Amino acid sequence: MNYRHIFHAGSFTDVMKHAVVALILERLCAKETPFGVLDTHAGIGRYDLESQQASRTGEYLGGIARVMAAAERLPPGLGPYLNAVRALNTEPGMLRWYPGSPRLARQLMRPGDRLLLAELHPEDVETLRQEFARDRNTSVQHMDGYRAIKAHLPLKERRGMVLVDPPFEVTDEFDRMVAALATGHARWPTGIYALWYPIKERAAVWRFHDALERTGIRKILMAELTIHEEDTHQRLNGCGMIVVNPPWQLDRNLELVLPALHEAMGVQAGGARVEWLVPE
Repeated sequence: MNYRHIFHAGSFTDVMKHAVVALILERLCAKETPFGVLDTHAGIGRYDLESQQASRTGEYLGGIARVMAAAERLPPGLGPYLNAVRALNTEPGMLRWYPGSPRLARQLMRPGDRLLLAELHPEDVETLRQEFARDRNTSVQHMDGYRAIKAHLPLKERRGMVLVDPPFEVTDEFDRMVAALATGHARWPTGIYALWYPIKERAAVWRFHDALERTGIRKILMAELTIHEEDTHQRLNGCGMIVVNPPWQLDRNLELVLPALHEAMGVQAGGARVEWLVPE
């Protein structure tokens, strides 16, 4: 409840996460039938990079600012994501606003697709409601994200994605994510599930991956982006995304996109990694 994403908006973790989300949404839009998206930890929708909070950390300078500066050299697969960022910044070359997951999703979805947003922070949920007040196909609920999985799955569209992006304020967050995935998958086994996680202590990530494999769920893809050597767990060394039921060729697209993002950020350590935890 104390976490405020504005301090980290546009960071390398946001860039990696939203690049993956954009690729998934692009594939969902390839079919004519409507789809739905459930964002379990939605935040406020968009972020002011010139705010005092964002300026205090300046994390976006090493993330989206560097990526936008290198946009012409990046693979075409990043086009929808980068265009969504540009759409919020009307003046050429300006970078003030950054889309959170809800705004990114809504910009890439079609008018007939449905967006469900859950947010627990009482102030953030009101900001989120104002952001989407005129959007009839977006609903905002003040509720715990894991409860939202039980409340809303299966989606009535029978096609779509669940994004789970918790703040990791509690020590058992990895366990909660595994349990939430197991619950969601049992209710809606054909849905796409995208789970974001931080990389600090590698042993904790290994335990998380092992727990995912023990669920018995098939088609689990793992993608990671790190920017530091993993010689200490006192800092955020990188982040990862677990994608269950990934759309066609997501693995190949990520193998092109993630190394390009790593290079654009100009870091000397770390790298990109894409592999199947559990194949089909």
